[in-house]
Amino acid sequence: MSAKKKNIKQTAPAYTGKVYDFCGKKPIILAVGIIVLIALIIGIIIRGDNRSIEFKGGTMKTYTYDKGNDIDTGRIKELVGTLTSSKVTVREGEDVNTGKPQFTINLATGSFNIEDQNKLTDLIKAEYPDLNIEGSEAMSVTSSTGNEFLLKCVIAVVFAAIIIIIYVAIRFRKIGGWSAGACSVLALVQDLVTAMAVSYLFGFEFSANMVAVILTILGYSINNTIVIYDRIRENRKLMPKASLNELINTGCSQSLTRSIRTSITTISTMLIITIVVLIKGYTSLLSFSVPLMAGLISGTFTSLFVAPVTWSWWKSRSKSEPAKA
Repeated sequence: MSAKKKNIKQTAPAYTGKVYDFCGKKPIILAVGIIVLIALIIGIIIRGDNRSIEFKGGTMKTYTYDKGNDIDTGRIKELVGTLTSSKVTVREGEDVNTGKPQFTINLATGSFNIEDQNKLTDLIKAEYPDLNIEGSEAMSVTSSTGNEFLLKCVIAVVFAAIIIIIYVAIRFRKIGGWSAGACSVLALVQDLVTAMAVSYLFGFEFSANMVAVILTILGYSINNTIVIYDRIRENRKLMPKASLNELINTGCSQSLTRSIRTSITTISTMLIITIVVLIKGYTSLLSFSVPLMAGLISGTFTSLFVAPVTWSWWKSRSKSEPAKA
């Protein structure tokens, strides 16, 4: 008689490392969320309407000058102030075509006409006669155009959030996909609020840089959250008798080291960029790097705590699958 071969299903061993009680930190998670929201409110109260001219309208005039020279942005503001009483900001940078240093004057008004621009150019050239200053471009944005641009940015973010919910719901449908998707978006909201709070508190304008920060954080944070959801889904097969809280605690503990290492690498890169920007004087990039660092730090926290723990709380209120303490 020939021996019959039996198919033996190989099952990976359950996680044997240290498991931290992530689900037991609900009061701390709630406190952090409240603090971040209060910080944003305080920033808005202090700074007021901090939108750049791309969103609320105004005039932007850019000048280039010879390398090896410096300008005093404070003095430039004083010169502009002799022609208008509107709010003025000056950002330094570099012309991508010629490589020359440049500075851009932003005026929160749409009435700075060609005659005023020519007067300003003459004043600046007289102040810095040896820098070979040239006006490279000027742009005026009406308030209606700015509001339309802002609305499109908001629609893009909302659309991205809806797509995220649908994607997570489909991918993790066997472990309660819709609730998992909604909680992942809630975590993203806290990341965006954190980045905006830091931006307001540091006095950065809400500009196109901030929109880039928001979209970058959306992609980074949701990736972290999906990795953790994957762990939870795998652990359900390996630990069929475990409660949802146990699955979440195990999954987050498994992902903790990976999340921290990835975040340190990414945040360190942005920190280096920030330091270089400060040394070189291209302060306009700070409105991108500083809020992004804050958002990345928040993304690490929310992907480990806010999204899965909020999902645990949500499921604990559901009759279909209560979470055990």
